[in-house]
Amino acid sequence: MVRRIQAITYTIIFICLLSIGGRLSAQDPVFSQFFSSPLNLNPAFAGTTHAPRIALNYRNQWSSIFNAYVTYAVSYDQYFENIKSGIGFSGMVDHAGDGIYNTGRFNITYAYRLPITDEIFLKGGVQAGLYQVSLDWDRLVFLDQLDPFDGQTTISEENRPEQLSRGAFDISSGLLVYSKMFYAGFSAHHLNTPNESLLNINEGLLDGLPMRFTMHGGAQFSLTKSNKSKFPAFISPNLMYTRQKTFQQVNLGTYVSLGPIFGGAWFRHTFNNSDAAIFLVGYSKNILKIGYSYDWTISELQSESNGSHEISIILNFDGGKKRPPDYNDCLKIFR
Repeated sequence: MVRRIQAITYTIIFICLLSIGGRLSAQDPVFSQFFSSPLNLNPAFAGTTHAPRIALNYRNQWSSIFNAYVTYAVSYDQYFENIKSGIGFSGMVDHAGDGIYNTGRFNITYAYRLPITDEIFLKGGVQAGLYQVSLDWDRLVFLDQLDPFDGQTTISEENRPEQLSRGAFDISSGLLVYSKMFYAGFSAHHLNTPNESLLNINEGLLDGLPMRFTMHGGAQFSLTKSNKSKFPAFISPNLMYTRQKTFQQVNLGTYVSLGPIFGGAWFRHTFNNSDAAIFLVGYSKNILKIGYSYDWTISELQSESNGSHEISIILNFDGGKKRPPDYNDCLKIFR
């Protein structure tokens, strides 16, 4: 009985996604630890470390609702002083509905650093790559396959789409301004609104994948006197707002670093309702930084969702040096 309910639920969700195409396109995954996935937040973050930086991210959203959304991301970037630019590569895979509907991305990112004054810098970034969606049609069970008495499945008369995967070219861009005390940025993803529909019947009616606009900002205040320590103590209040078509969310909170231990708390609001309280704890040593966060759902999904879990791992090879570089900025939470 449970499997039949799951099958019907999957079918309703994904046939709706297929049939209405780009008018209600899939929403981009947004990490609660947005600072630990910088290239997904804003292309301008490419090259905010001198040595290579590798970021790994995992998110399991609403795990008790048939593994609703599971997301993996990886990125590599570093700064090249001779061209005053950062270059990076990133990839993301998102599995929706226990892996029935899948989204994949691969991007190349370039960001140029321009000094405005001795203490204020501007970075502009562009990102280009491939966006792909795919559907595991054979795992769908339609209503005409279910016997009302014994639940046995039969052959469905639903028409199988001619294509079960689709790829498209994708372009994004972003700006970042920062100093010793504050940072602020803006990014626009899917500037060319790539077509993600698997059905051809809606050609000409599609809006394409909606652009996602993100604004973010914050500050950094030292809790200890300035020194050459690899583990500075500081506090960083920050804000992240994103909008994709009709969906909006804002994350507001504070990140605290106390030597090698760090943590934080945020409140997420989706404008339609208060969505979640986010709690973070982590540990940093040499090149390694690892964080775990839990989204405590406070919306109507509280009893069904079991919250969301997220793990991030950052390898910043600047941290392995005997004398770590003095970045002279307030972007420590992104490293």
